[in-house]
Amino acid sequence: MTAKEFNKAVDEYSDSLYRFILAGIRDEERAGDIVQDTYEKLWRNVTELDYTVVKSWIFSTAYHGMIDIIRKERRMTVLEDKHTAELAHETQYSDLNAILHKALERLPENQRSVILLRDYEGYSYREIGKITGMSEAQVKINIYRGRIALKNFIGKIETVL
Repeated sequence: MTAKEFNKAVDEYSDSLYRFILAGIRDEERAGDIVQDTYEKLWRNVTELDYTVVKSWIFSTAYHGMIDIIRKERRMTVLEDKHTAELAHETQYSDLNAILHKALERLPENQRSVILLRDYEGYSYREIGKITGMSEAQVKINIYRGRIALKNFIGKIETVL
């Protein structure tokens, strides 16, 4: 890959990469740091990579960086168990975006990541598997379970509208 192709990759993918990471960790500064570290790693490997694989490489690298940070934080803090009853949404809202983001925050990291990659970024199951290191079957299972959890949280559409 050339320097020109590297700059093109930054222009084309940095915004969507940032949004993907931000949705996963919900911290703007750390999301920016992960994106910056990802592009730094890309620059160090610029001579070894072909431009055709850059998009999946940067998403995969950023995803793994995000997972490392999440795991590090979990070791530092005590986690409380979430009960299924907490995941039910009963009140009436009209802001669908806020409800969806609240529901996404409650999902386990692996389900949230695959749903974001599939539904927000438009990756195929195979591409998501390469990015996350899961098999296609695992990706499909996590997407299914995540969507069921989202459906259970949001409840009936009449409650939302």
